[in-house]
Amino acid sequence: MATVLYKLGRFAFRRRGLMALLWVLIFGGVGYAASSAPTPPVDTFSMPGTESQKAYDLLEDKFPDASADGATARVVLRVPGGGDITAAGPKAKVGEVVAELRKAPQVATVGDPYAGNAAVSKDKSTVYVSATYKVVQTKVNDKAHDALDEVLENARKSGLKAEAGGDAVKVEQSMGGSSEAIGIAVSAVVLVLTFGSMMAAGMSLLTALVGVGVGIAGITALGSTVGLSSTTTTLAMMIGLAVGIDYALFIVSRYRSEIAEGRERQDAAGRAVGTAGTAVVFAGLTVIIALVGLAVVNIPMLTKMGMAAAGTVAIAVFIAVTLVPALLGFAPVKVLARKDRALYKGKPLSEKKQRKAEERARKQQQPNLGARWARFILRNPVAVLLLAVVGLGAVAVPAASMKLGLPSEGTMAPDTTQRKAYDMMSDSFGKGFNGPLMVTIEAENVKAEAESVRKRMEKEPGVESVGPVSPNKANDTAIVNVVPKTGPAEDETKDLVKSLRGVAKDIEADKGPEILLTGQTAMFIDFSKTLDDALLPYLGTVVGLAFLLLMLVFRSILVPLKAALGFLLSVSAALGAVVAVFQWGWLADVFGVDQPSPIMSTMPVFMIGVVFGLAMDYEVFLVTRMREAYVHGVEPRESVVTGFRYGGRVVTAAAIIMISVFSGFIMEENDLVKMIGFGLAVAILFDAFVVRMTIVPALFALLGKSAWWLPKWLDWLLPNMDVEGEKLSRRLAAQQEVPPRQRQPEPQYRG
Repeated sequence: MATVLYKLGRFAFRRRGLMALLWVLIFGGVGYAASSAPTPPVDTFSMPGTESQKAYDLLEDKFPDASADGATARVVLRVPGGGDITAAGPKAKVGEVVAELRKAPQVATVGDPYAGNAAVSKDKSTVYVSATYKVVQTKVNDKAHDALDEVLENARKSGLKAEAGGDAVKVEQSMGGSSEAIGIAVSAVVLVLTFGSMMAAGMSLLTALVGVGVGIAGITALGSTVGLSSTTTTLAMMIGLAVGIDYALFIVSRYRSEIAEGRERQDAAGRAVGTAGTAVVFAGLTVIIALVGLAVVNIPMLTKMGMAAAGTVAIAVFIAVTLVPALLGFAPVKVLARKDRALYKGKPLSEKKQRKAEERARKQQQPNLGARWARFILRNPVAVLLLAVVGLGAVAVPAASMKLGLPSEGTMAPDTTQRKAYDMMSDSFGKGFNGPLMVTIEAENVKAEAESVRKRMEKEPGVESVGPVSPNKANDTAIVNVVPKTGPAEDETKDLVKSLRGVAKDIEADKGPEILLTGQTAMFIDFSKTLDDALLPYLGTVVGLAFLLLMLVFRSILVPLKAALGFLLSVSAALGAVVAVFQWGWLADVFGVDQPSPIMSTMPVFMIGVVFGLAMDYEVFLVTRMREAYVHGVEPRESVVTGFRYGGRVVTAAAIIMISVFSGFIMEENDLVKMIGFGLAVAILFDAFVVRMTIVPALFALLGKSAWWLPKWLDWLLPNMDVEGEKLSRRLAAQQEVPPRQRQPEPQYRG
């Protein structure tokens, strides 16, 4: 593979204009396709095989008029100071709110809150008004949002306390703007400090942005064809930007190293793509495996997000091995540090510059910070290994008590109207009113059967109230709403769901009607259980496939094994840190966490996929340089030093960039956004600096040559991918021994 990529790198460098034009045409073509594509479909959440999903499918079939999926808003109104909301004055003000809502854009129906007093609290202090919209949540326009805001403002002016919840209420989100800008700005600074060249830094950022642009445009263009909603771009943008910068950074850094060793420019570009590019290809494959593996979870939304992000990573790999060497061709010297540029301009060096070049070459042979760090670990491998493992193990302890949940209005920032409405409903109607359970009963004479089920469930401990039976027109399916005494995220509510489902099975066993339990709370429980059940299969699939891939890369059994075990250690520590801060409330004030809450259910799977891919990136980047030195005859311990001398700075820069990008989201007001940013930043911190740059060299020191052991039969069976470029080096050395045939002379550059 190194030989093929070497030729590709030389071709891209030589025909840089053609390669750049090709990517411009691709970018323009995909952009045009995206602009002319139909509107992406609405993102629908489904969990095939779960009881909640079966109940929703049944409602879709049996209650077609009530399953239009229109957005809803619930306006909560209260008389300040504990006044009576049913008195003539407040009642008239509530009537004005109802009238305004009915005139608002896109509103289909507005209920009468005083009909049967079902929407009036027992203490008569609070009432809520329910509005259903003609369109789904994503189609509620700005005029409708502004109209709802105006209704709330008018109610407040009239003397009522007014807040609103529901999916029709506008969600204020700053995510995707300032956070990403901060990440890109920090990335630019780190790249400039790493390269000492604005051109090299700009090249890495430009290629990453091109890759993300092509990926996002492709997702938009294919949205209506393959069912990709606009939300699938979130993960694709995050991962595409991350790996795009990493891959360009690695190849540009290797090009500079090849130039420093005296290679001519085109050959340096070819060797950079042949060696570093091979590592990029396999690193990209590990990320793609981790993202495509989300299909194992069997949640269509996560599968689509994983597939879209995997496609963006594939584009980033193609850009790294084609567009990056082409851009190097346009600025072969300006990508070097300013102090080095004068040595590589193709002119004979003066005696003074020759002395500077020789002095600089001697300095480059001296140990840098990475080499000194590696030697320190090689002298103290046992102590370093024990300290790192025990430290990460201690941080991982809180993960054992992790509680999972899903975001709701109760987890929003306290100053949002949704959170205020949630708290008002909890205070006046009970905690369970914000998460009612929906029971579907299917039978021939459903009204009588459902009434029996309603009375049975009313007796269950933990039930606050049970609503009336609501049959459909065919009288073969009915709905009964159950309000728990506890809130949606509380353990008692989960126990109640299990208890009610047990009651349903007992009734069905007595040849009763078919009963299914759903609703937001039940759906959250089923979602968490689906993720829990899929976690181990997903982990096994991803780690297993990546293990085989890394065995091809490193031609070793122990190297990929320690890579996988190191990842498990770092991700466990990261989850432990997330639990300590967001669930237990440690350092909550430091990170601006409003209140401790369960960890988002998708967090473990999401972190495993994202962190595993990026962790294997760092493993491949660092260890391939060690493998390359070892294959070319360097002693095993010294090969570790060589890997850190040339790869340590690159991995450090890449990790700092990623940590900066993810840390930007910690500043967001939403606790869930904080959780994602904090978790990914901490995971990269642990994996890059503790696992890859501390535990890995310590293990290499203890294993010695056995680290590269591979059974002879397996060595014969596995194809040699030549990641370290051994075959390429032999081929180039052989070419230098043969008199050149009629080929254009290429200038040699000294230094």
